[in-house]
Amino acid sequence: MRPNSSNRPHTNRFAALLSRTLVLLVCAFPLAFAADQNADEKKKKPAPTAAPAKPAPQPQRPAPPPSAPQRSAPAAQPARQTPPSVVRPQQPTPGNRPAYTSPVPAGRPSTVLRTNPPSANPAANAGRGFGTASLPSGNHAVRATNGTDVRLRGNGQRAEIVSPSRGIAVQHGLAGGRRVLVERPDHSRVFVERRGQGYVQSVYAHNGREFAHRTYVVNGQSYDRFYRPYSYRGIYLNTYSPVLYYPTGFYGWAYNPWMSPAPYAWGFAGSPWYAYYGGYFRPEPMYPNASLWLADYMFSNSLMSAYQAGAPPMPDSQVAVSPEVKRLVADEVRWQIALENSEAQANATSQEIDPGSSGIVRMLDGDASHVFVAGRDFDFVGTGGAECAVSAGDVLQLQGRPDQEATAARLIVLSGKGGSECANGSGVSVPLADLQEMQNHMRETIGQGMGELQKQQGKGGLPAAPPSATGAPVKAAFAELAPPPDPTADAQLSQQFQAADQLERETAVESQSGGPTVSPVQPKEISLGQTQDEVTAILGNPLRVANLGEKKALFYKDMKVLLIDGKVVDVQ
Repeated sequence: MRPNSSNRPHTNRFAALLSRTLVLLVCAFPLAFAADQNADEKKKKPAPTAAPAKPAPQPQRPAPPPSAPQRSAPAAQPARQTPPSVVRPQQPTPGNRPAYTSPVPAGRPSTVLRTNPPSANPAANAGRGFGTASLPSGNHAVRATNGTDVRLRGNGQRAEIVSPSRGIAVQHGLAGGRRVLVERPDHSRVFVERRGQGYVQSVYAHNGREFAHRTYVVNGQSYDRFYRPYSYRGIYLNTYSPVLYYPTGFYGWAYNPWMSPAPYAWGFAGSPWYAYYGGYFRPEPMYPNASLWLADYMFSNSLMSAYQAGAPPMPDSQVAVSPEVKRLVADEVRWQIALENSEAQANATSQEIDPGSSGIVRMLDGDASHVFVAGRDFDFVGTGGAECAVSAGDVLQLQGRPDQEATAARLIVLSGKGGSECANGSGVSVPLADLQEMQNHMRETIGQGMGELQKQQGKGGLPAAPPSATGAPVKAAFAELAPPPDPTADAQLSQQFQAADQLERETAVESQSGGPTVSPVQPKEISLGQTQDEVTAILGNPLRVANLGEKKALFYKDMKVLLIDGKVVDVQ
């Protein structure tokens, strides 16, 4: 039976509708399945939590931010004989301030930079190396028959005695004090100065890295400090390594300005040392920030220690530390606070800290102008070659980068005490080893002051620190297995002081025996065909080296040595 043609349109429409419905179901099924899967995944995942608070910015940028005190590079000087003017940093701008500035110069990461292994030759540190370096004007060197080198000042008084065979150097300072340094091939050393005070340094290893452990003896009391040795320009240096690191919040509180200036009474107004240095140092009546408080802590601590060790007589008219110099020291303290904060973060994440970046290498490689506060007596060669003294509490400012191969940096004296000391504004040449020791003194004293500041916060007029700043300090990883203070340190200091006495008596007896027992040090001669190692063994490290392909030029103060294929071909 043939279907009724009148029903065909309805049948066709029904079939089309059914076909479209099936297509929609087929297409929708995967989407529905995927949606169910996503719903199941969402049920499995924990509910989202609030984003963690943004941590305080860390010092990773190569230069301080615009809102922090800027240290401009020193102006170029047309003649190095003319002392440059004091470099003043820009004043901080008002408004929001970041938690920290950046002490990291461009190209130097905050973690480890592999430095050359420390030199095993202690001769570069035991004395100034007579015959290998220029002498101060009016000085001359003689050599005793036992091989001891003696540097004499123009008045005939002995300035230095060095015995390379014994590894001992004795220095007589312009201010009258005597310093004894004994340097051994294993990098242990003994340093003694006024009244038998000084330190004994031993070496130990932690995770395959060398650390120096010093036991200081001051007024019969012992304490210890730790250092990381490193080699820089062929010189063996030790940079201070803190044992304790403070919470990040404390570094931020110490770095940033306080809400309002805080008065503080130090309590040393009646102390003899304060009266002794009364014309040179006066603490501030109000402190707008911790860095200025720490600067005064550094001055007072340095001067008090010098007085207790038997400071030389003060001149009748002392020159006071100016407010401008005090601000420069406070800015340097602030820079050091940021540096230690970056080290604290590296310590917390078990990153190794580069000793050069923590020490003077970062300062010398950068363009900022840094200041240093001396922690003891030094004798430096000043402008024109004359020798002058620097004592504890004096302030010096770094003037630009030294030449590539130089082993001394040029600084100007910002604040001295007058008299026989280096005049304010005069330039001096500071050996890198002495410069590192000055920076060590600053970091050690700042660290000690930070501990005192954390205890004193909220007392005596100081503002209270936030809760994030009051946590207990964290011990550095290397200090967990560090040795205790050396119980024999006091005895070793006495022993080496007596050895220095014996060395001086031997030299004096030889000179009084009537024979030619003391002779002038013969000039060092360079011969054609000598190797570079032979040249440096005679003249010491050059001030600068120029590589000209197969040729090489070694520049000394008054000499240029030309080499081809590693052999001397000319001396100019």
